Amino acid sequence: MLKKEQVDFYHEHGYLRIPEVFTPEETQELSDEMDRLVADWAFTSPGWTGPWRLAYMDPETEKQSKLTAMHDLHFYSVAWMRAATNPRLAKALSQLLGENVELHHTTLHIKPPQTGQPFPMHQDNPFYGHQDGRFIDVLVHLDDTCHENGEIRFLDGSHKMGHLEHVTETEEGPCSPHLPTNEYHLEDTVAVAAKAGDVVLFCIDTVHGSYINQTRKPRRLVRMGYRDPQNRQEYGQSMGRPGLMVSGYRERKEGDELLKIT
Repeated sequence: MLKKEQVDFYHEHGYLRIPEVFTPEETQELSDEMDRLVADWAFTSPGWTGPWRLAYMDPETEKQSKLTAMHDLHFYSVAWMRAATNPRLAKALSQLLGENVELHHTTLHIKPPQTGQPFPMHQDNPFYGHQDGRFIDVLVHLDDTCHENGEIRFLDGSHKMGHLEHVTETEEGPCSPHLPTNEYHLEDTVAVAAKAGDVVLFCIDTVHGSYINQTRKPRRLVRMGYRDPQNRQEYGQSMGRPGLMVSGYRERKEGDELLKIT
């Protein structure tokens, strides 16, 4: 699935775009199912909290900025179950993580038109903390992305820094994890635009963010998280929940018990 140059690029830079993982027909089916899921199950809210908002948006835009989200699409739609276990994607992940690959979660992020929320510079580890970097997040693109609608952006090679400490508390109380805005800047990142049907994947420790959606159309992405099953989770989203094996085998370590599914 991947050439050696692509594997080397991921390990050096911490991210990789793989074009046309999903066919036009598969992408259209996923898009249609997305619309249905949004209508039936997703929720729209002001999104992530914290002082970063006024560093990224003027006060009027900040008041209007929204995010549409939903967890675990593969529990609601067989089309998204097929996407999460796609053989082409699983093969690519096994080349980057090793032969054993476990699905951890799927999460929908839609930036609504014109005021769709930007994302501050951050790593994903604070949201679902794991022991090490053997975790890859995959962004499935249902729309073409560009600067105007807030494509994903990466701080090149930042995964090599390992887990970083994030801002999680302010004088007003807890806030969404993000890196200090005076130290980490979106203008220092590499933009990775993609087409519908492409995936962009990155290490859980790669610092990333995105600008606001300024267009009249939503920007629709689904993040699917995968790990080496021996990279144990320590806290956060889906903690303690076993995931589907999409490649290989779940090796048993001393002290491991049968998975608790209930």
